[in-house]
Amino acid sequence: MRDETEDLAETLIYTLGVIVNSSDDVRRRIAAAYHEAQQLAAGIDLDNGDARPRIVAYLKRFNALEYAGNIEADGWMLTALQERIPEQNLQDWRKLRSVAKKAVDLLPPPPKALH
Repeated sequence: MRDETEDLAETLIYTLGVIVNSSDDVRRRIAAAYHEAQQLAAGIDLDNGDARPRIVAYLKRFNALEYAGNIEADGWMLTALQERIPEQNLQDWRKLRSVAKKAVDLLPPPPKALH
């Protein structure tokens, strides 16, 4: 029987691979989706400290984008992983957090907002 840590690790490694092997343009598209998901997080409250409501919203958007064949789905998945990992109840969660950070660090920063 597979455990959640193994599933998350495989998904994270896959997502990191997509980012590493993508062109700059594709990385920008993934980054835009990632930053959009991060903004969404600010509007969804935690449920007594549990990130499930946020994760469910990210995965719903991920599924729609993936079904449509949009690479932006990976930005939403990365955000979902980043919400799940800090709950600190996964084996090797610190290693997972480190890999997730490396993936984010490969994405271009969001464009600066003009005031």
